[in-house]
Amino acid sequence: MDIREAGRLLLLANRRRSRDGHQYTVPSPSTYPYQWLWDSCFHAIVLAKLDPEAAKKELFSLFSKQLPDGMLPHMIFWKPRITRPYHVWWGKSGVSSITQPPMMAYAAWEIYEATKDEAFLKEIFPKLLASYIYLIEQRDPHDHHLISIINPDESGEDNSPRFDIAMRVKSNISFLSHMYKRHQLVESNRTCGFDPLVCMEERFWVKDVPFNAILVKNLERLAQIARVLGEKEAQEFAITNRDVIKFTMREFLMAEGVFWSAIGLEHGHLKVSTWAHFVPLFAGLYTPEEAKELVRTHFSNPDTFRSEFGIRTVSKQEASYRSKGFWRGPIWFAPHWFIYKGLKDYGFTEEAEWLRDVSVTLIEKNGFREYFDPETGKAYGAHNFTWGTLVLDMLDS
Repeated sequence: MDIREAGRLLLLANRRRSRDGHQYTVPSPSTYPYQWLWDSCFHAIVLAKLDPEAAKKELFSLFSKQLPDGMLPHMIFWKPRITRPYHVWWGKSGVSSITQPPMMAYAAWEIYEATKDEAFLKEIFPKLLASYIYLIEQRDPHDHHLISIINPDESGEDNSPRFDIAMRVKSNISFLSHMYKRHQLVESNRTCGFDPLVCMEERFWVKDVPFNAILVKNLERLAQIARVLGEKEAQEFAITNRDVIKFTMREFLMAEGVFWSAIGLEHGHLKVSTWAHFVPLFAGLYTPEEAKELVRTHFSNPDTFRSEFGIRTVSKQEASYRSKGFWRGPIWFAPHWFIYKGLKDYGFTEEAEWLRDVSVTLIEKNGFREYFDPETGKAYGAHNFTWGTLVLDMLDS
């Protein structure tokens, strides 16, 4: 298999156009026929090298439905389907009521790096800036300098056991029962109008490690964009908030050498070992010594995260671990990509290359599937799923 050509063709096959002319990519035509926030950022990152104009259109399509307060909805229902009625859950016209990990600035910078198109940056910058101002101002109501999410779906990891305590569910909960609980959360959040302050305090309030680490990296990219455009005030905003979130994450979310998501005003740690331990590598949050220990005790440990086929999303030692349980253990390509980038940044070249190579092998054996059993390598979930194209970026970096 020519994996580069296969990835290019997949992104092309999953390309769609809205009635008003916006161009976007669906993650999977049969399973995920809408536009998702961080999925579109992943598409733009890969397309930046393959088809920069398509990458730009992907982001402009995403921002076309930005809400007046600056929030980017995690889903856009360009063509709602009865068979996939996600739009019924959220109660807004055409979009969802929550957001997702903010990879937008990273994707925009990748496009600029590939094209040096300053006009593109200038056009998208006000929308980018508004989306990050929303997160800083609306999702940190007590000025704790940690951004909170109001629903597990905002993490991109719908049923991760990282949120079991916050969701008040048992570790052996079924996939459908968990989905029902999340649906109940959405219904209850309608009563507070999805207002972050009210909804978080009464229902679900998690300061999630991946979300904040991804935000740190993206604020860094936002600062770079602002510098190119001469937007000094915006650059200062991005750098200041990047630095204070980094400091606060180390102060309140770090224990036993790793980072833990937390709940509520007191930052109570949600002590479930997931791939979230590795995401701070992507944001440069570990010292070199801490990163070395993380790789030794977690990344390289077959009894916790490392399997023959890749990195488990949940430690094998957790009671909640399920090798086929969606986000409760299987291998996913987005986590592989984040971990790969972090490993490369810290100089763990051999480990990064191993992760890249096992990712390629999974695609060569199974095609572009959604997730994989870390014990057998068997593929599950959606077919023609675009996250696998992130391997192309891994091959080129």
